[in-house]
This record gives sequence, structure tokens and C-alpha cells, in this order.
Amino acid sequence: MKTTLKTRLDKEAQKRNVASELLPTASPDPMWIAKQHKDEFSALVCALFAYGNARAIVNFLAQFPFEALHVKSEAEFGAFEWKPYRFQTAKDVEAFTLGLWRLKQNHSLNALFLEGYNAHQNVAEGVRILVDMLHESVPHVSRGLAFLLGKPFTCKPKSPLKRWMLYLRWMVRKDAIDLGLWKGVAPRDLLMPLDTHTFKVAHSLGLLKRKSYDFRAAEELTENLRVFDFDDPVKYDFALFRLGQERGI
Repeated sequence: MKTTLKTRLDKEAQKRNVASELLPTASPDPMWIAKQHKDEFSALVCALFAYGNARAIVNFLAQFPFEALHVKSEAEFGAFEWKPYRFQTAKDVEAFTLGLWRLKQNHSLNALFLEGYNAHQNVAEGVRILVDMLHESVPHVSRGLAFLLGKPFTCKPKSPLKRWMLYLRWMVRKDAIDLGLWKGVAPRDLLMPLDTHTFKVAHSLGLLKRKSYDFRAAEELTENLRVFDFDDPVKYDFALFRLGQERGI
């Protein structure tokens, strides 16, 4: 059973590992926008806004003023048009981008992540550092921003941190889909970006038994996928997501 499933998922992962999978004319994906910019800060914008309808996400990101991340002073932010997205007002979107810009002046997101990750090769610890730093850098607090950034946590998070784990996949892995911009993080330590599609598909395939959609479920699914590929369990993410999205299971 496991051998048959591994063969199926390996074939699916190989089939999906082509740049054309990201084109808006096929199935819209925020990674398509991230690949146009190829930098860690723009990619984080794409990952954190990756919730809701896929086409709406891509349409929003296609109009996002990414050039604001590269201006020389905060005063220049007034020149850009900021648009709302679902739970975030236009003011929230501007504040989030300003917070990222502030971080960019003195920090690398890769380096900040490594401060937490390196202690135990634990990706959640790296994400904790990034979440904390963003909350400190963003100039105002709102419900929309709290949702966008994620709640700060001290121990193991309750949320599966789907958008953050998606960002790590993009940054760490390198293939036709993922950017591979970061150094110092082992793909074997990544956790599955667990969304509703992969959650349902994983249950259907017998890869997940936990009923709660939470961080422990993401850990359980990743651990089961390590049986198929210990060094790169998250390579199956895009394939599982597409199978769920296209109702292939």
C-alpha cells in the first residue's frame, strides 16, 4: 500500500514540477507573482496574502506596489496607492508593507529565521522570530493585521502556520516551482503548509489521522511523508494541493 502510494505521489510531484503550473491561464497561484520578483521580502508579501480564492489572491498581488519595498525613505510611501484585501484595509496593507520595509533596512529575513532555527533545527522557532519582529516593526495594530501576520507564540503554535510554512517551502526548496533563495536551512526540516485541500486529501490517502486542523496535524502529515522522502518530505505539497484543488482524489 505504502509503496503504491509513494509511486503515485512521486509521479504526481514530478508532473507538477513545471513552471507552467503557476501560470494564471492554468490554475492561478501566488507563487507566479513571487517568481517575478525573486526576493525574500516580496515573496513574504505573496505568501502572507495567500488566503481565500486563488484568482482573487493573484489579482490583488498583480496590482500590489512591490516597488515600495525598495524606496529610500518612509516619506515615499505616500506616493503609492494601497488597496484593501479581504480582512485587511488599505491602511493595514500600507502598514504591513512599511513594517517589512523597516525590517529590510537592517535585516535579512533568512538571517533572522536562522537565529531561531539553528538552536534545534526547528522551523517553528525560526518563524516565531519573524512573527515577533514583524509585530514590532508594523506601526499599528488591527484585527486585519493580526490575522495577516499570525499570532505571536512562545511554545509550540496551535495554528498549522500554513502561509508561513508555504513561505519556507518557497525560500528553502529549489526546483521549477520553488525559489530556493535561502541558505542554511535543510529541506528535511520543513513542515507541510497544511491548508484545507491538503488536509482533506491527506485524510483520503491515509496519510493523516488527526481530526483537528492544527500544528500537530501538519507535523503528523510531514512525518508520514518523510517515510517516502526523508530528506525532502515537503516536495509532495504542491502535488497534494493540486489533487485536492482539482478534486483528483
